[in-house]
Amino acid sequence: MAWGTALARSDPPAVTGDDPIERGLRLSWSRGWSLRRRILAVNVITLLLVALAILFLDSFRNQLEGERERQVRREAHMAAAALASLPENARRLFFDRIGEASNSRFRLYAPEGQVLVDSWTTTGPTYRLRDPADQPWTKAIARALDRGFDLITGEETAIDYEDPAVDRLQAWPEAMEAARHHRAATRIRNAPDLTPVISVATPTASGNVLLVTYNDRNFTRTLRAERRKLAAGLLFATISSILLSLFLARTIARPLHRLALAAHRVRLGRAREVKVPRLPSRRDELGLLARSVSDMSQALRQRIDNIEAFAADVTHELKNPLASLRSAVDGLERIDDPALKRQLLDIVRQDVLRLDRLIGDIGEAARTDAELARARFEAVDLGDVVGQLVSAWEGRRLTGNVRIAFARPRRGSALVLGEPGRLARAIDNIIDNAVSFSPAGGLVEVAVSRLGNQVRIRIDDEGPGVPAEAREAIFNRFHSVRPESGGFGRHSGLGLAIAKAIVTGHDGEIDVANRDDAPSGARFTIRLPAAPETPENTQ
Repeated sequence: MAWGTALARSDPPAVTGDDPIERGLRLSWSRGWSLRRRILAVNVITLLLVALAILFLDSFRNQLEGERERQVRREAHMAAAALASLPENARRLFFDRIGEASNSRFRLYAPEGQVLVDSWTTTGPTYRLRDPADQPWTKAIARALDRGFDLITGEETAIDYEDPAVDRLQAWPEAMEAARHHRAATRIRNAPDLTPVISVATPTASGNVLLVTYNDRNFTRTLRAERRKLAAGLLFATISSILLSLFLARTIARPLHRLALAAHRVRLGRAREVKVPRLPSRRDELGLLARSVSDMSQALRQRIDNIEAFAADVTHELKNPLASLRSAVDGLERIDDPALKRQLLDIVRQDVLRLDRLIGDIGEAARTDAELARARFEAVDLGDVVGQLVSAWEGRRLTGNVRIAFARPRRGSALVLGEPGRLARAIDNIIDNAVSFSPAGGLVEVAVSRLGNQVRIRIDDEGPGVPAEAREAIFNRFHSVRPESGGFGRHSGLGLAIAKAIVTGHDGEIDVANRDDAPSGARFTIRLPAAPETPENTQ
């Protein structure tokens, strides 16, 4: 309950390597990379490989296409240059031989448009445009991939190649361009099976136009062969990425499964000690989560233990006054002597006071945790807080007129961050304890000072002091060894326990020792972190 407000932060235990669960969940290759970075790295590498493959294949196609185009253009220029030195009757033989050697078709058009020479007239076709319907289904898949690749790279779709119904110069735009501008012109068209047909038209010295056409099937074969190689590489990269993703998922899923199982066992409460893997070797988000869940389960287990022990102690403490009260009430029915009845009634009143005080302190102890968890800390001047408490005690003058002396610090020099009401209750409980143990007419000295980064509150009394073996036990709940003059029913044994819980909840410390400047007496010391200096604090 209240004394469990601020549990000690549990540090990661030393890694011994003996736990098989810890060994199975370690991740030594991550180099401290976060999960987000690892997942992004796997995905980005795959996407980068795909993008590089597409860029490479597009660049390769453009380069190969340009090279084949230049090759056909050179053939056209060489043929046009050779025509100037050949007699007219030798042209047909020249075109036949060069057409067979290059697998191209050579046509010579007059300026008026009619065909003068066609190499296919005597040699027959040197290339054949294939019908896709006569090709196997694998070619259809290859053509679909060609179209998809053109779509991805944004390549303009080439027009389809068709032989004109009437073969004249005007049927070929590139030939008309060559005749008009007196320079070579090129067009690339698609055959029905999507292989390129390169046509180059160039003017000759006699004013005619030479047209060379070539169906470059090797271009398509080379491009598709290169694409198959890249596809194999991408398939390997994809499989590797999938395997890496599965491995990465395993490094995430296994620890999460272990943590979920441990959390489920904690929720069921069937195991007293639930082993939550801490994953000390992992420095990513899962390692942080595992250690947080482990600390949470330990804190929860300690909190539950405290609650169970507190409930048992409350039950034990309530039984004593209730038993005394029951005996007194039963005795009132059987005793007729007025003097004895008055004594029994006095016992009843004392037991009622004792129960009232006990229940009030139990309720205070139960609220301390919740109030500190919800409290919003603010700057508190402990000099003012202690001054108000001392003034209240001076007004009451209880317990044999014990005097209280307070050494007030300079205003603003004893600032801490905390909840004023809770801090006042803790200090008041210590003063109450000092007053109750002081002899009649004794002196309780209270001092507040700042030492470095701490604010210290010292409360000295002139009582019998605290034995060394009891200095830890007096802060336990229901531990109460009262003097004869303590007043029956005024103390429940929870005051010091509540004070320690409040101080611990403010990241402070409290201890007790015997005074070294007086013949007897106890010295309680509270140490709290000083509030950071701000312009508002220093004014």
